[in-house]
Amino acid sequence: MPRCLFATDLHGDVERYEKLWALLTDDPPAALFLGGDLLPGLPWSTDQPADDFVHSYLLERLAAVRSALGAAYPRIFVILGNDDRKADEPAILAGEQTGLWEYAHMRRLTFGAHAVYGYACVPPSPFLKKDWERYDVSRHVDPGCVAPEEGFRTVPVEEHVVRHATIDDDLQALAGTADLARAIMLFHAPPYATALDRAALDGRMIDHVPLDVHVGSIAIRRFIEQHQPRLTLHGHVHESARLTGNWSDQIGPTRCLSAAHDGPELAVIHFDPDAPAKATRTLC
Repeated sequence: MPRCLFATDLHGDVERYEKLWALLTDDPPAALFLGGDLLPGLPWSTDQPADDFVHSYLLERLAAVRSALGAAYPRIFVILGNDDRKADEPAILAGEQTGLWEYAHMRRLTFGAHAVYGYACVPPSPFLKKDWERYDVSRHVDPGCVAPEEGFRTVPVEEHVVRHATIDDDLQALAGTADLARAIMLFHAPPYATALDRAALDGRMIDHVPLDVHVGSIAIRRFIEQHQPRLTLHGHVHESARLTGNWSDQIGPTRCLSAAHDGPELAVIHFDPDAPAKATRTLC
């Protein structure tokens, strides 16, 4: 049975990355899944060059890991997240050409008997970084959030896409009519109204309207309910596991896991895609 690792929301924290490389080297898994928000938070400006963290750190360190492991080097599946700049996507794609990782956003990849699908976008948030934001199932924006067309982007996007593209439409295009019974879905956003999308918004109001403490994606939840993939992996809402006491949830037969964490440690999910209910989480 393949042993896999999942980490997310590392935000360019070298100390956490070094712990992750040590895990890969000491006991190589069959695969590592990285769920977005991987790069350092940098100013978003279209006139700034793409961050070189990918080349100067990630690729260099992973090349060393591959050199040490040889044939035991794991498959690495990667997506970006809403805090990553789309201007850095070409560096991720260039890194893919080295064979060190595989970029999964809006793609279907394979891992043994399992299909792997990746999706980076999140619903409208209070943040102004909009490269990886989409409307969810409609043009509704929750109180306190900023519409996708009102923030900043590091690459130009056609206006009709900004105004009308939805996560719901993207996911239907991504999966089509495929049977997802054995699929692994690598998402950045969690599904709505679960133990994985609970934000620290208790008692907060805007214009006398209470804020929803669940900030996940309705489209992702509906997609899981409709297609019932084997396993879904999530991040984005750092504090949810602390607030709910759970990093795992179930939607029908689908096991949903989050490696998001708001403490100083590296959070890692250890899982077997053939037995996702037996997944464990470690902090190191």
